[in-house]
Amino acid sequence: MSKTMLEVPYGTRDFLPRSAANKRAVERRIMELFNRYGYNEVVTPTLEYLETLTTGGGRSLEPHMFKMFDRNNRTLALHHEMTTPIARLVSSRLKDEPMPLKLSYNTSVFRYEQTLPGRQCEFYQAGVELIGASSAAADAEIIALAVESLNVSALEEFEVCLGQVEFANGLMDQFALDPDIQARLKNSLETHDIVGLESIVDGLNLPSESKVALKKIPYLHGDKEILQRAASMIDNERSRRALENLSEIYRLLESYGVADRIVFDLGLIRDFNYYTGMVFEAYAPAFGYSLAGGGRYDHMLKDFGLACPATGFALGIERILIARKRQGLIEDLRVRGVYVGYEASKVGAAIETAKKLRAEGKVVELALNAQSRSEAEESQRSKGSVELIYVE
Repeated sequence: MSKTMLEVPYGTRDFLPRSAANKRAVERRIMELFNRYGYNEVVTPTLEYLETLTTGGGRSLEPHMFKMFDRNNRTLALHHEMTTPIARLVSSRLKDEPMPLKLSYNTSVFRYEQTLPGRQCEFYQAGVELIGASSAAADAEIIALAVESLNVSALEEFEVCLGQVEFANGLMDQFALDPDIQARLKNSLETHDIVGLESIVDGLNLPSESKVALKKIPYLHGDKEILQRAASMIDNERSRRALENLSEIYRLLESYGVADRIVFDLGLIRDFNYYTGMVFEAYAPAFGYSLAGGGRYDHMLKDFGLACPATGFALGIERILIARKRQGLIEDLRVRGVYVGYEASKVGAAIETAKKLRAEGKVVELALNAQSRSEAEESQRSKGSVELIYVE
């Protein structure tokens, strides 16, 4: 037997019983919340045609995709995120359904990455897509649902960074920057490379006050007063509308009761280039990756033949579990059940007892051999069951 037979591929992992149970418990809580908000679950194939996944802005992520060929030599790929497959699904199978569509999912996704805690090549996401609504109310619902998803995951410390991609776009247009320079600046914002951004800006043929405004973008981070500061440094309608949009979303989030979780970040540029409006990411203290992220993407469905506004987000299930552990939240989310033991002549009665308890919705583990009461008590402790029923 080779050593490889006992290993898993790079970037993947096994979930042992306790970890798997906690993962499933978090997923169950989140999916039940999605359902209460009226989002219906859909399931798309793990494999899609590469052409589908690279439609629009997906081409830049192709090097991170796991690819293969089918028998007809068409290139396939494992889905690397879920927004694109759902855009394909809506455009092909649900285009005649009444809008807006509220869809949810819970699945594994695949992206070739350097493996670190919270960053795997195979990872697990739950999320929603709200298709066919362009209002600030739709965006506010999405953000509020993301906050409540982290709440029901029993995570205590986190904040949501909220931005609007049109703010930076408008400012760059205001200074008439060519597309290549804009792309480089956005890449620096995305990777939080402030030194690189300042170096690019210093090389531009712009007045000093314009350079100062561009350099300020990464620092426009804080409470709602940031929106007023940002408004004082712009002179274009595109950025102004972006700030008005954020103000309207924030007022709605106050009504949802989640505004205390919001921090504005006008330098936020997410790692997918299909976003067209508000964007957000959720972070926990001392955790280097976002727990959740999403935003508005009004042009993607047009690439599939259905011009339609859309907004949504995804949660990283494993990242939530890691963040919980780092915050000292060691609550075991598993359902702890009943252990049924029995003496030698009572196996039939014990089976009937287990059947009755399971019919009542309880989790029951039935002994597979007759035991003394002391042996059954030891089995109950070792299994972590909260109750022992001994049939004698």
